[in-house]
Amino acid sequence: MSTFHSYNVSHLQQLESEAIYVLRETAAQFRNSALLFSGGKDSIVMAWLAQKAFHPARMPLALLHVDTGHNFPETLTYRDMFVEKLGARLVVALVQDSIDQGRVVEEKGHRASRNKLQTTTLLDAIADGKFDACLGGGRRDEEKARAKERFFSHRNDFGQWDPKKQRPELWNLFNGRMHEGEHFRVFPLSNWTEMDVWQYIKQENIPLPSLYFSHQRRVFMRDGSWLDAETGFANPQPDEPVEEKTIRFRTIGDVTCTGAVPSTAATMDDIIAEVAAARQTERGTRADDQRSESAMEDRKKEGYF
Repeated sequence: MSTFHSYNVSHLQQLESEAIYVLRETAAQFRNSALLFSGGKDSIVMAWLAQKAFHPARMPLALLHVDTGHNFPETLTYRDMFVEKLGARLVVALVQDSIDQGRVVEEKGHRASRNKLQTTTLLDAIADGKFDACLGGGRRDEEKARAKERFFSHRNDFGQWDPKKQRPELWNLFNGRMHEGEHFRVFPLSNWTEMDVWQYIKQENIPLPSLYFSHQRRVFMRDGSWLDAETGFANPQPDEPVEEKTIRFRTIGDVTCTGAVPSTAATMDDIIAEVAAARQTERGTRADDQRSESAMEDRKKEGYF
């Protein structure tokens, strides 16, 4: 019997240990790291793990939120509460600043979204903050382009990603060497699934934004997704009637492209059961990923997370 099995380590303990190892390795190899924090469940778990990894010391990395200006109010309320609880340093990069400075041009039309504009804002924030590593909560089951990432994923001095030039990672040895101006994206949750994330949240009793749980909301259907009609960021057209529905969100992002799912899941157990029975991935509710077959990979090559 192997040493691993003799200790009867659960799969969640194994995933937690792996993620904490990657977080500590990041702190060891890089001088100035930032954790991309959106207020979504994956970034919440990442921050929770970072707190565990460096306890009782303060986590040696900033939380970086790229704010499109089209957030759910519940997300921002949660973000500020959670950051204060952790005692972390929050850096907010505003897409609106990139628009005002002429760095990006806002999309027009009723399907316009600021989601793609985040790339420029993110790369500027990395340069301004002199971050040499940025940690994200990408998982291999989430979207096919993300399955091509390594734990330590190199970006060139333009912030671009080349999936053909990723470095091998044998025996948990990570190569963080880079030239001036380059940086790394780090993915400690690479081997997690959506189900693992939910089970870990339940195990750790981690508080979440209310958006993840069933609630009543005015929504409208567009391109197969139920979009929010309450914040005013996504404007329904005459042929898109607004309905009051019982929904929840499986993923949280820009209001204009984050779809809800009809759901009565009001507890963690309900959500876990619902995810186990789901036929569609959580990214399937994101309108921005449906713009083309290679939408995510194209954006990642440009510098998107």
